[in-house]
Amino acid sequence: GKNIMGKKLGIGLAGFGVVGRGIYEVLAENSPLIAARAGADFSIQHIVCRHPERAQSLVGSTIPVGGDTRALIENPNVDIVIEVMGGIEPAKSLILGALESGKSVITANKALLALHGNEIFDCAKNFGVNVYYEASVAGGIPIIKALREGLSANRIESIVGIINGTTNYILSAMRDSALTFPQALKIAQEKGYAEADPTFDIEGLDAGHKITLLASLAFNTPVCFMPENMEGITQISPEDIAFAQSVGCSIKLLAIAKNLNGQIQCCVHPTLVDNDNFLAHVNGAMNGVFVQTNALGPSFYYGAGAGGKPTASAVIADLIDCARGNAPIQPAPTTEAFYLPPKEIQSQYYLRLTASSNEQLQRVQNYFEGFAIPIEKETRSNQCWMVLTKPIKENTLQSLISELNQLEDLDKPIKVLRKESMLMGI
Repeated sequence: GKNIMGKKLGIGLAGFGVVGRGIYEVLAENSPLIAARAGADFSIQHIVCRHPERAQSLVGSTIPVGGDTRALIENPNVDIVIEVMGGIEPAKSLILGALESGKSVITANKALLALHGNEIFDCAKNFGVNVYYEASVAGGIPIIKALREGLSANRIESIVGIINGTTNYILSAMRDSALTFPQALKIAQEKGYAEADPTFDIEGLDAGHKITLLASLAFNTPVCFMPENMEGITQISPEDIAFAQSVGCSIKLLAIAKNLNGQIQCCVHPTLVDNDNFLAHVNGAMNGVFVQTNALGPSFYYGAGAGGKPTASAVIADLIDCARGNAPIQPAPTTEAFYLPPKEIQSQYYLRLTASSNEQLQRVQNYFEGFAIPIEKETRSNQCWMVLTKPIKENTLQSLISELNQLEDLDKPIKVLRKESMLMGI
């Protein structure tokens, strides 16, 4: 047979942390298989990273390793740039520079794409090259490929997922070992599931970056990151988790993108999920994404959402696509999207209300009646009242809360969680 190994492609690798090393290892480990699938031989021709001496000792003296991103862009042996350094700069300048010099880019940088994706995708288009970003969402799970290729005949109606491993690990530990949030966070940090500064994860911003990218892809709109619609898990207490269990639910940090009659909802918040739903069983640092479409119906994607080799798996799949000339469909901003303010959404709500006396709690209950808010389940212990409402509009709930906030002797802020009802059971 004729030799399909004609193509030799040089890779410039920016970032040599956990993911960068994972890419280096998987390329070495699966080299013949990758070459056969790509119809090309790949070799790393240049590495830039924060600690060049550390990387150099691992890769030997044959590959140039340094700290200067310009040198990587200008290296004539580099055909494709892989960016896994994270952060906004120098990653953004590196990516734009690579695209401008006619090199395609593969990135795992969800924060950068969520904030500057429109500029980066436009730049790629102008210079006739591509940006691939499978690894930026849900680690090794091929969710972007599924949306872009496998489901391309469908109108996508909703995406609901657990796409941050750190917070899922913390919530799983709180539920399984009856821990407080600070206790569970400390264990997650000791085990390497949470960073020393976990703000991005625990405040819901990392999941927010990812769902922003999925929404733009699913609904064919510009990338539009709205941090005001992202909420984290720092306020979740063991009492909340116990109440959720009592109504047959688990609390999960969900990232949600829905097309509601042409208006888009895109948000992240801790949510009660029925225990007979797939997402309630995504535990530890794993990720799971539920997609509802008009032809296939419901489908579910599960796997490792982070880590060196799982992420490398997605990066190298993009590399193979790039070598084969499979151009990704970029989010084509055909229309400015109309993003729905959350107050228009209808949902069931869980509230935890703590008052200084039982009389004060009775007053709180009267307000619920005044706003005609129907209650599905409630529990009282001491001066604490926990309630699950039937479905109501968010603006009704907001009116109630602003009235309750006027009351003395009631703990503020009042804890509120939504309950998500999806059809995907197990």
